[in-house]
Amino acid sequence: MRHQKRTIKLGRTSSHRDALLASLVCALIRRKRIRTTLQKAKAARITAEKMVTLGKKGTLAARRQAISKLRDTECAALLFAEIAPSFKDRQGGYTRIIKLGQRPGDNSQVAILEWVMEHSVQATKKKKSAAKKEAEAAEKAPEKKAPAKKKAASKAKKEETSEKAPARKKTSRKKKEE
Repeated sequence: MRHQKRTIKLGRTSSHRDALLASLVCALIRRKRIRTTLQKAKAARITAEKMVTLGKKGTLAARRQAISKLRDTECAALLFAEIAPSFKDRQGGYTRIIKLGQRPGDNSQVAILEWVMEHSVQATKKKKSAAKKEAEAAEKAPEKKAPAKKKAASKAKKEETSEKAPARKKTSRKKKEE
């Protein structure tokens, strides 16, 4: 039984798994959002959050640990310069996983792994509230009438289509069954 064994193995050897997770986290650092399978996203989330914690420390030892884990000095520099400072007031929970459903080819669950940025969440809330206000204003405003020419043209089209198509005979179910 695997009680209290937290490693997500992903069906790979430890060296292959470490390389995969380093690659996923570097891609997340560079692109701010990645699309991968749900299990890989859950495994990469653990590593990414540990890297942000190292980035928040900002010491030389922490920088060396991050470079050792990520295997990329440019990603580590980006982590320490941009990403970690944006989470200085946040105590964990730096990433978000959004489930997308199944992939058509092999039916595996796909997800988006992205950074949780406060300003992006607030911006989406503002956009939603603005959209609500516009919708309410549209409901309150009186509906405009279409010009008479357009109405006449649409009526003429309806009459033409009704003349071309023969009328259907209405038969009841009982007659069809007999």
